[in-house]
Amino acid sequence: MSVNAEKAMHLEADFLAGVESNLHAAEGGLLRGSIWQTARLDDEDRLRALLAENRTYDRERLKTLPANRRVALYGFEKRFIFGRRRTGVAIASTMSPLSALVGKPEEAGPAIGLGELHDHVHKLVGEANMPHVIGVCSTTGFTPQARDAKFSIPKVSVVLVEPDGQGGWRVHAAGDAVDDRLVKLFDPEKESDKVDRAREMIESYSAELVTGSLSASTVAKEVNLPEHLVRKSFRQLADSDAELKIVDRDGQLLMYRGAAGSGSEKKSMNMIDKIKQLFSGEGDEAEKINLLAERRATLTQRRDRFYEDIAKLEKKEAGLLEEGKQARSAVPRRRIAAQMAQLRKDIARQNTTGAMLNQQINIISTDIHNLTLIQQGDLAQLPDTEELTTHAVEAEEMLESLRADSEMVGSLEAGIEQTLMSDEEQAILKEFESHDAGAETVETPPSVVSPPEKSPRVANDSLPTSARPETDEPESPDSRKADPEPS
Repeated sequence: MSVNAEKAMHLEADFLAGVESNLHAAEGGLLRGSIWQTARLDDEDRLRALLAENRTYDRERLKTLPANRRVALYGFEKRFIFGRRRTGVAIASTMSPLSALVGKPEEAGPAIGLGELHDHVHKLVGEANMPHVIGVCSTTGFTPQARDAKFSIPKVSVVLVEPDGQGGWRVHAAGDAVDDRLVKLFDPEKESDKVDRAREMIESYSAELVTGSLSASTVAKEVNLPEHLVRKSFRQLADSDAELKIVDRDGQLLMYRGAAGSGSEKKSMNMIDKIKQLFSGEGDEAEKINLLAERRATLTQRRDRFYEDIAKLEKKEAGLLEEGKQARSAVPRRRIAAQMAQLRKDIARQNTTGAMLNQQINIISTDIHNLTLIQQGDLAQLPDTEELTTHAVEAEEMLESLRADSEMVGSLEAGIEQTLMSDEEQAILKEFESHDAGAETVETPPSVVSPPEKSPRVANDSLPTSARPETDEPESPDSRKADPEPS
């Protein structure tokens, strides 16, 4: 299975599953009708023909490709006793470039153009006098011309849906007369999923919260979500993490990281009292940290806006510079030179303001760091020097006593072991020890010599005594005593 085909197939399934659930929930309300019939169609026959043209006859591959599926809901009302009348049609349809996914699976496929979208919508419309609500989802997106299309078909409302590349969907009406409630019907992503996606994006910016802040509008642009959902995510995270604080400044909801374990703030304390407590030597460090962190969050947002303005001015300067290079007359060049000179002065002023804000943020961050160290030291409640010395002496005495008891227990265990052994067992152990001592003795191996030749005596040892030859060896005294003396 190619990655592009797999992605298109998953997008098709997710869109239809989410939208069909929304359409069924709107039956009898936003979608008029008391009796409903559901029909599911696809372009599987066309997909088979494309596979045959590319000489692909694998049935398993057919299951791995999107089939431009669509779900149609037909609404009816009871009329008289047994009759009924159709009230409207709601269709959720998907579009994928099947030819590209079959012929070139390694490519993602082109976006759906205006002509192809126009033909697809007109094929979905059946009876011209029947109200139709049509949502078209392109798994590869739409071209700018198709995205800006305005359908003016009578009694037909068209909604375009495409993936936004960030795990969500881009849903908008293809016309000015489409009800916003109908547009929401074709959004396959639930509100809870959107809030979770916004929370994941906020958590990915956790490093920004250490020294700065994060605005709800910035996150809303990043995840392509309404700002009220991002604000909801901000409040959920602030409720789950005591260090995260939120503040609304000039219509901007900011999140920053404050003090851990901060106490409850007094309701009767006004802003003047807060500032007095902030710069006094007394008071709760956590409240001071939170107030300083709030000021730092506001300053970082102002600094970021200044940097955004500087980037725009620099882009404008680059455009003027290119325009001056292209100009051939002295009059426009002088005009452009004057504009660039003023623009560079504005950029220098903005940079000066940004540098000042950075210094202010650095001073506040240093004070927050010092207060955090003080707070952490108070929370730890470390013992003083006298307590540490006393505890160290007690621990040393305990270790010495434990060491002495351990040595005594070891000697007792050895004595008990010898006492419990019988005499026979001790004798056997001595045999083992003597055997081990004999095995440790290294014997010198005898030298290898040639065997001596057999002497005649050795060869005649088997003869009888009378037949043995005489030798020159002296006789032993015992043999002389055995012989009879001569007469």
